[in-house]
Amino acid sequence: MAKSPETIALEQLDKDQMKTFSDFLMSYNKLSEMCFTDCVRDFTSRDVKDSEEKCSLNCMEKYLKMNQRVSQRFQEFQVIANENALAMAQKTGKL
Repeated sequence: MAKSPETIALEQLDKDQMKTFSDFLMSYNKLSEMCFTDCVRDFTSRDVKDSEEKCSLNCMEKYLKMNQRVSQRFQEFQVIANENALAMAQKTGKL
């Protein structure tokens, strides 16, 4: 039996959502490992020291700000690339 277009669209949406979630988890795990490695130094106590907590928060904040900035720049370059492609298509008469 052939799948309906709605079923195919829902399956694709599920795949896209799983990919997005997987990407998020990879990013989260990378951030956690990086900040833990950089900030946690004392394993003689179960308590998190103030300096470790501050370091971890700063690390996380810097990472998230950097990630946001990179995403923003990528979007800016995508807009420019799309504008250039549109201009080229108009110039060559393919539009």
